[in-house]
Amino acid sequence: FSTIIKNIYFGGGRSFLIHNTGPVGCLPYILDRLPHTTSQMDKNGCATPYNEVAQDYNKLLKEAVIQLRTDLPMAAITYVDMYSIKYGLITNATKEGFKYPLRTCCGYGGLYNYNRHVGCGSKVTLNGTQVEGKSCKDPSVYVNWDGVHFTQASNHIFSG
Repeated sequence: FSTIIKNIYFGGGRSFLIHNTGPVGCLPYILDRLPHTTSQMDKNGCATPYNEVAQDYNKLLKEAVIQLRTDLPMAAITYVDMYSIKYGLITNATKEGFKYPLRTCCGYGGLYNYNRHVGCGSKVTLNGTQVEGKSCKDPSVYVNWDGVHFTQASNHIFSG
């Protein structure tokens, strides 16, 4: 990462916006697909082992940014803590007007309205029955769009 930023800097780049990774343990595709136990869930329904990995990564990224600021004194480096912003939205979803912090708007079936075999907008046959990954009626009350991406309503808050 640092090498790439330095290459851009030495090529003339001076302004950098770097954001960390979000709470992946709160993404429906992680909650649905990767193993975790009930005891590994936090009070918001997120899988703590995956969020801990994200936090470890973010700590190392922030250390790299601090070093880059020293190594590249003419660079303007903005670091954005997207983890805190996204986790804050999930933990305060109701206060922000959302009803579903962990369910997908566009998907099919299961606890999180997510099925890896039935993507948003796709039609497939499962157990002899054709099913479709459909959009919800009101995306503005969902934090997550399709298991991986956030809804426009969420992104509006993130950018605010």
